[in-house]
Formats: sequence, structure tokens, C-alpha cells
Amino acid sequence: MQTRLSLGCGRGILTPFLVSLKYKKGHNISSIKANVLGGATMAKGIVLEKVGVEAKQPNSAIRKCVRVQLIKNGKKITAFVPRDGCLNYVDENDEVLIAGFGRSGHAVGDIPGVRFKVVCVSKTSLLALFRQKKEKPHS
Repeated sequence: MQTRLSLGCGRGILTPFLVSLKYKKGHNISSIKANVLGGATMAKGIVLEKVGVEAKQPNSAIRKCVRVQLIKNGKKITAFVPRDGCLNYVDENDEVLIAGFGRSGHAVGDIPGVRFKVVCVSKTSLLALFRQKKEKPHS
């Protein structure tokens, strides 16, 4: 018969942080496999098309988004293009950098099913293009 010291040794001294649901969710292998970005914070992709996503009720708007195919795994996602008029800087077949958007694994605000946003276009920051600090490189 095994004693208490050999079986569950140290179970009583686990910190509340290690037992917390937030820690378990982030360190679960299935959550990393299910994530489109594969555990990374950002990923590069190619723009397939520009789409307009209708906002959920009670709002009435068409949010400007793009369909992107990720380079690392070939999966297709929808990404939000922030700021007014920034969709003009994004063209089809451009290389964009995608980052998470708000709550991890969930859509944000009134945009249904959109979990990512565009950060860079053709290796140039979208914010710099918007503020006219830089110009988009022509290729």
C-alpha cells in the first residue's frame, strides 16, 4: 500500500493561479490546436477579397473586412480593417499581418464571427498609412 507522501505529494501546495480557469485555458493543448493562429499572437496572410459584414442589432452598419488566407497553414479567416478609409490601402493579393482582436477566441462588439484585425499591409503599418506618415510600397 502506498503512502500519502508518494502518491499525491504536493497537491496541497498548488497556488490558486495554477488552479485557475484562465491558466488552464491558456495551457490546454486542444485550445492551441483549435486556434487558427496556432498559439501565435500574429500571422501573415494573403488578401483574397474585400467583404462587408453587417453589424448585429440594434446597430445598422457595414463593417469593412477582408478575407485572408494564412501563409502558415492555408486556413481562411475574416479580419476587420480598423479606422475610417483604411480599406482603401488594402488591395487583393496584398500581404497583410493579422493580430487578435479583443476577447480571446470571441468576436468583438457588433461584428459577428470576426476575431482578427489587420495590423500591417505590405510590411507597412496600417496606422502609419492612415496618418500619411508612410506610403505603401509599390511592387
